Amino acid sequence: MQVQKSFKGKSPYGTLYLVPTPIGNLQDMTFRAVEVLKSVDVICAEDTRNTGLLLKHFEIETRQISFHEHNAFEKIPDLIALLKDGKSLAQVSDAGMPSISDPGHDLVKAAILEDISVVALPGASAGITALIASGLAPQPHIFYGFLPRKAGQQKAFFQEKKAYPETQIFYESPYRVSDTLENMLEIYGDREIVVVRELTKLYEEYQRGKISEVLTYLSEHPLKGECLILVGGASEEVMTEDKIENLDIADLVAQLISQGKKPNQAIKEVAKTYNLNRQEVYNAYHKI
Repeated sequence: MQVQKSFKGKSPYGTLYLVPTPIGNLQDMTFRAVEVLKSVDVICAEDTRNTGLLLKHFEIETRQISFHEHNAFEKIPDLIALLKDGKSLAQVSDAGMPSISDPGHDLVKAAILEDISVVALPGASAGITALIASGLAPQPHIFYGFLPRKAGQQKAFFQEKKAYPETQIFYESPYRVSDTLENMLEIYGDREIVVVRELTKLYEEYQRGKISEVLTYLSEHPLKGECLILVGGASEEVMTEDKIENLDIADLVAQLISQGKKPNQAIKEVAKTYNLNRQEVYNAYHKI
């Protein structure tokens, strides 16, 4: 186990700061984030043009380095060398928390391996921001980011997650939201969802309802802007159905019978152990 302690001024190395940026409204930038971006030696930006606009707005003149998924492999050794030379770096994404949907995670791992201090600043996160205003259960929740694009892969993904009790959070292109919801409806059934667009911006909008209801609305009101989809967790009924589908109930009963129990005793025990309806276990064993 590695224990890393950060004591300002004690290490000869620089510090890697993970700095969140606004997801739309520039007023969401924190005072601390501005101060850090001004004080570091270099800013590692996913897109220097986008970050350049942010820096100009806050009168930040720190030098930028392009750092994105296509050049991360070659750039990380150079960035680590800068940090070991005593330079401090800030890593930012185009919007929101870094290291979620960009190569920042690989940079963090490399820094930790070299015993370089990593400091994360709190700030804007689209998934959590949408979640707490969605009306869906905030706990437990699970964030998946972007979904597979192909319908078959999406449906297979949803089949795996169908019985999860957590509220699920996805990013999606506005051009694919309706198709994605059609695939979700087929696998999940008509579950409660929230589609969010343009979070923190002028045309921020939440569409809440059953999947079928939101699909009807979207057929008449095409989406524009950045979107999130939040899906309510599976009900007890769905989780029970999924549990039954994945259990070989007849085999479980047969095992107990082979150990000397009577069929009715075995059926009762399997039902109790797996929190199943006794009649369903009876039907599964007798193949009714």
